[in-house]
This record gives sequence, C-alpha cells and structure tokens, in this order.
Amino acid sequence: MTTVIKAPGEAAAERPGGAGRAKEGGAGRSDGTVLNVFSHGFLAVWAILIVLPLIWLALGSFKTDSQIGGSALSWPSHWHFDAFSRAWDKGIGDYFAHTLIVLVFSVPLTMLLGSMAAYVLARYPFSGNRVVYYFFVSGAMFPVFLALVPLFFMVKRLDMLNTYQGLILVYVAYSLPFTVFFMHSFFRTLPTAVHEAAVIDGASDTRIFFQVMLPMAKPGLISVGIFNVLGQWNQYILPSVLMQPQSGSDPERYMLTQGLIQLQYQMGYETDLPVLFAGVTIAMIPMLVVYLSFQRQIQAGLTSATLK
Repeated sequence: MTTVIKAPGEAAAERPGGAGRAKEGGAGRSDGTVLNVFSHGFLAVWAILIVLPLIWLALGSFKTDSQIGGSALSWPSHWHFDAFSRAWDKGIGDYFAHTLIVLVFSVPLTMLLGSMAAYVLARYPFSGNRVVYYFFVSGAMFPVFLALVPLFFMVKRLDMLNTYQGLILVYVAYSLPFTVFFMHSFFRTLPTAVHEAAVIDGASDTRIFFQVMLPMAKPGLISVGIFNVLGQWNQYILPSVLMQPQSGSDPERYMLTQGLIQLQYQMGYETDLPVLFAGVTIAMIPMLVVYLSFQRQIQAGLTSATLK
C-alpha cells in the first residue's frame, strides 16, 4: 500500500484554485439567474401587450357605445350579444364566406406546389439548382406593395379582377417563396437512407415524394401551413387592389379584412363601436382556434430541423 504525502505548500496551493473555481461557478449561476429573470420578464411584458388589446376588443363587443365611451377598460355592466348579430347582418357573414372560399383553395395549392418545388431543389442536384432556389428566396424579400401596379394590370389583362380564381393565384404566388424556403431546409434534414431504399425497391419519383418523403415532412407541412393560413387570412393590401367591383353589375366579393373597413364606412356619422368590435372578434376567433389547436405541431416543425 502506497501513501502519498503532500507537502504543506502543495496543499496550500490547491486551496485558492478550488475557491476560485467555486467563485466562478457561483458567478455563472448568478449570471444565468439574472438572464432568466430578464428573459421571463420580457416575455411577460410582451404577452401582456398582446393579450390586453385582444381582451379589450372582445369585451367591447359586449358593451354599448356609452359604456365604451365612459370607461373603455371596465367590464360590461350588462352583457349584450346583439352586436354580433348586427355585425353578421351587415355583411360579416358574407365576407367570412368569401375569405373561407379563397383559403380552401389557395392554402392547399400553395402547400402542394411549394413542397414539390422545395423537394426537387433539396434532393435533386442539377445545373442552375442554386439559381432557382435563390430566385424563390429573393421573392420573400421583395415587398409586395412595389409590385401592386404591374400586378393589377396583369390580373386585369387575364380578366380576373374581382374573381376568386384571380386572388387564389396571387395568394399562391405570394406565399410560395416562404413555403419553398422553409420546406427546402426541412427536406434536407430528412434521412437519405429511406429515399435510397425506396429507389432500390423500384418506386417512381412521384411515389417516393407522395408516399415516403411527404409523410415524413408532416411536422414541417403543418407549421408552414399554419403560417400561410394566418398570412392569407389577415391579408389586406392584395384584396383591396384586386377585389374591387369593376362595374355596377359586378358583385361585391370583399374579403374579411375589407369587410371590417366597410363596417366602419357604413357607420358614417353614427357610432356603433360594438358592431365593429364584434366584427373584429369574429375575424379573430378562427385564427386563435387554429393556432392554439396546432401549437405543439408548430413548435415541433420549427425545432425538428435543428434536432435531427
């Protein structure tokens, strides 16, 4: 048995180092605590700034004009539900239906074309691959209002102004850049062994995409699909330019965002703020339901690419 005896100088020399490491560990923990407190405080303030206006709008739809003018932040003394029926009768129901018709076609078409383009750009190297990819990415950085004038005349030449199909095609073109950018990164993270096994089994490229790769990319599809739904549902500038009646016999096909402005115009000199608040609440509820229902899927789609 061997006994190691340290000199007093060596033992004394070790103590300051250990104390220094303990001090460094304590300083690191304190810095982490300060950072956590700051980040959580910032998120709490941000949540309050977002939630309070939503609550204010929802409560305003159950009040009267006098209650809103007297104390806008108070709870309703009597809960009035007639503002929702008045908003629906003034056209919110039609605007809601028009928006739903456009999104039922535009969002699936955007997801189909965007995922197909992203898959080819991510999995099949060819001459000009990066050029096409950067062409799509540059579209996401191009402000849409810079193209409103040529876009208007292009749609007019196709005789698609104030038509569902015209707005659907514009929505698809407007949403494709971000969809391709997002799905391109997601398809690149998928394992190549599954793709190679499908090729060896004799599956065609179309079958590999629809039956193998697309189901594996389901988290990414849900995430970018929700973003497209939110973006197209809340779009205002494109419908304002492309969905205006072109003649007296041309019917009004206003989207929901346009309809809220129409509610304000219909008031004229009369004030009926509960109707306007009720219309905003009706437009807001579907998006809140969609986001809260798919919140976990959105987070999984955003983080899965970095975890694989």
